[in-house]
Amino acid sequence: MDHNNQQETTHKPVKRKEMTRRQFLSYTLGGAGAFMAGGAILPMIRFAVDPILQKKEKSGFVKVIEESKVTSEPTEVKFKVHQVDGWYESDPKLAAWITKGDDGKIFALSPVCKHLGCMVSWGGEEAPNEYHCPCHGARYTKDGKNLKVAPKPLDEYEVKTENGWVYLGPIDPNSRV
Repeated sequence: MDHNNQQETTHKPVKRKEMTRRQFLSYTLGGAGAFMAGGAILPMIRFAVDPILQKKEKSGFVKVIEESKVTSEPTEVKFKVHQVDGWYESDPKLAAWITKGDDGKIFALSPVCKHLGCMVSWGGEEAPNEYHCPCHGARYTKDGKNLKVAPKPLDEYEVKTENGWVYLGPIDPNSRV
């Protein structure tokens, strides 16, 4: 290749690939369609995700029993709690075993067994002066300490007393044992 031919091939104008009308319409309509679909889908996504984004309220305390009725013998108390789960509001019935400890302070234990979630009961022929789970024989002390079968102690409610009444709050891990 001589010098002149080489210059002509290196300095040829670059051929630009231009967009056709068909490509332009495809891109424009595709973009407009995606924008409209996003406008329709985003509110649905927001609707589904909104409950997750809401701040959880710390559950309040519920008045359950008069302070004078609490003894050193555990007493089962049933009560309702108002709860909101997304858009679903309910008032489930809960239970607690309330008693006075050796120190004179009132405490409340959750009746849910830590083995498989059955409901425990106090005393009886099988386990006098102990909590007993009828499902698999788990046993707990008066303070909720696990003695047999269950891997953990019974959970404890937050308790406060005010104006002669006992109020129960959220459930926490047992702090007594």
